[in-house]
Amino acid sequence: MGHGWEGVVLKLFRGQDFTFTVTGAEQVTEGFRRVTVTDGGLLAATGGAHPTMWVRLWFERDGRPHQRGYTLVDPDPAAGTFSLEFALHDGTASDWARSARPGDTIDATLQGTRFTLPEPRPARLFVIGDPASLPAVNSLLDSLPGVEATIWCETAHAPDEKLPFRLDPSHHTLRTVPRRDAGAHLVAEVKASLPGLLGEDASDAYIWIACDTATTRALGSYARKELALPRDRVHALGYWRAG
Repeated sequence: MGHGWEGVVLKLFRGQDFTFTVTGAEQVTEGFRRVTVTDGGLLAATGGAHPTMWVRLWFERDGRPHQRGYTLVDPDPAAGTFSLEFALHDGTASDWARSARPGDTIDATLQGTRFTLPEPRPARLFVIGDPASLPAVNSLLDSLPGVEATIWCETAHAPDEKLPFRLDPSHHTLRTVPRRDAGAHLVAEVKASLPGLLGEDASDAYIWIACDTATTRALGSYARKELALPRDRVHALGYWRAG
């Protein structure tokens, strides 16, 4: 399958192409599936993985290619393997994940994934996400062991309450927020509690936001402008667009 004009653009921006091979799949919850793959040489070519590292997977829909971003889960550079996790809904990517079997292959492009842990390392972490960004949230938590973290997770369905967060009860607090009013309810919940949690001195804090694009934009702007946090202490990346 060719990658169309999107593939041409990614090539112009030095995107690197790989082919992953499925080695197994696990239905984690009713609405969440994990697919394990060999990496086609990706981790060796890039020198390993960084927290929240993601790739663009290529799917075919109505005879046309389109791509979606997915985070690498538990990458093992020595073995050349990792997993990909899918929040299931109606769509081509979810259909592929549901039917994935050992031996299946899928094309991927590495382009656009950039993230460096802040220095100095934060003593407090505030994370706002949803099922689509759960793999990246877990990757971030894994990369900052022992750091106090408050996580807001926007949920849309009952199975979302059972998502496999990698929480340490001694350091992590999870707050689930039902999706209402196209994300406006989550924005209101965060605005109501975040200032008090930050306190007067937020110099040791780091905020990481990855929800739908509109919600992410609203909360990123709030953190930088109204809470006056430095730009390098706020990471905001929209993971999907509400249709």
